[in-house]
Amino acid sequence: MIKHIVMWNVRGDDAATHARHLALLKSEFESLRGRVPGMLHLEVGVDESRIEYACDVVLYTEFDSRESLAAYAQHPEHLRVRRTLGDLRSARHQVDYEVNEIHRAAPAGAARDGNEAAATDRALSSLPAGALGPIAAGQPHPGDNDHVQAL
Repeated sequence: MIKHIVMWNVRGDDAATHARHLALLKSEFESLRGRVPGMLHLEVGVDESRIEYACDVVLYTEFDSRESLAAYAQHPEHLRVRRTLGDLRSARHQVDYEVNEIHRAAPAGAARDGNEAAATDRALSSLPAGALGPIAAGQPHPGDNDHVQAL
């Protein structure tokens, strides 16, 4: 699975125009749900923090493959949205990354059904010995607590 995350700042000379542009961006991207082959999930979030360095809006999507993500870039509906939004967006940041089945496994202690547990066990058993290092042995990873400060 490929996660495709894009964040933008949106133009607007005043608060009302900015709010209209945010609403348009959100509705246009949400109109893509169910229209793009291989797109598994789509959500659009508008920033509520209002902190100076935050982006205005984020698009979070999941695709079944890199090929589906590449096809999305040229999909007629996606191109329609881009044309509709024009230069409404003033800054853009993007991250695309792959998530494999090991990373998607349930957290430690969470209930797993037999199929999920078996699939995770098969994936882990196919790794070379020692591939997960000290983490698999339950040992802390060097530096894991470097960010913790004493109270």
